[in-house]
Amino acid sequence: MTKSPLKISPSIIWISSIFLGLLSSVPQIAQHHFNLAEAAVNAGITATFALLMWYLNIFMLSRKVKSPVKQGISYSKLLKSLLIGILVMFCLAWIQQLILSHINFGPVMLMVEVRGILINLIFYMFLHLLQQNYENQQVTMELEKIKSDSLSAQYELLKQQVNPHFLFNSLNTLKAMVETNDQDTVDFILKLSNFYRYTLESRKLDLIHVAEEMEILNAYLFLQKARFDGGFTFVSNLNQEVMQTLIPPFTLQLLIENCIKHNIVSLDKPLHISIYFSDGQIIVENPIQLKAADHHSLGVGLKNIALRYQHLLEKPIEIVNDGQIFKIKLPLIHEHYHH
Repeated sequence: MTKSPLKISPSIIWISSIFLGLLSSVPQIAQHHFNLAEAAVNAGITATFALLMWYLNIFMLSRKVKSPVKQGISYSKLLKSLLIGILVMFCLAWIQQLILSHINFGPVMLMVEVRGILINLIFYMFLHLLQQNYENQQVTMELEKIKSDSLSAQYELLKQQVNPHFLFNSLNTLKAMVETNDQDTVDFILKLSNFYRYTLESRKLDLIHVAEEMEILNAYLFLQKARFDGGFTFVSNLNQEVMQTLIPPFTLQLLIENCIKHNIVSLDKPLHISIYFSDGQIIVENPIQLKAADHHSLGVGLKNIALRYQHLLEKPIEIVNDGQIFKIKLPLIHEHYHH
């Protein structure tokens, strides 16, 4: 987070400066030998100093910094502000001495410097508290946004995992297999059971190993191959090193589900899906052969995945669509980074 410019109404700055100038002249007004010229010069000097210190402290506290914003007072900035204030007040006191040459410069100098330090310190502390309050509000808003995004991602993930259409299609496939006495019926039931077991075990985790994700994906692919009967092919070229990296659960399964959902899958035009590693990314790739009624898909699954990567890794996924090939590039997440 970087500091944002402090916004103080100009009317507050000018009115408060004039008020402090008038306030500084009250002791002179109370004297028996009141001198209007001395009171006016003193008020003008104080008001001018207050005005300059307002803008100096606003500038110093509003400057952007590259390092993260730290809570607490910046003593280096406070010291710098006080030193500049002392120098400015010295110059103004010297101008006052030139205007009112009959006044003894020594006592006047001491009085205006003490007054200047107090005014400067009050302005700095006020602006610092205002800045800290603003930054705390920003942090609270960011935390609420992250919390909201996380809850939204978990909700969408759960909806994707427990997809009633997928369950309905799987049960229909199972019914057909039972009716035809398919020898893979038992395996199909086991894979369907495994898939939903993985769903229950993994849905509360932020990250799992890619090897575990591939187990979920293989169970899902077995069910889909039984349904489409050779309507698509799948090839994985991920090595063991990539298998030990981390990934949000059901990421690959959702991407493959998107491929099958939005593209033509048939024996006449089989869909070829591949997963491989390149340039530090896991890439899911398929040729584009969209269904006729699927040109305006909302892409809920992709938004879900992108949101989770942004939340967990603060890195975006990359979507490549050249009209012929569709690719999703996922950044690698290593164990040491996650810890």
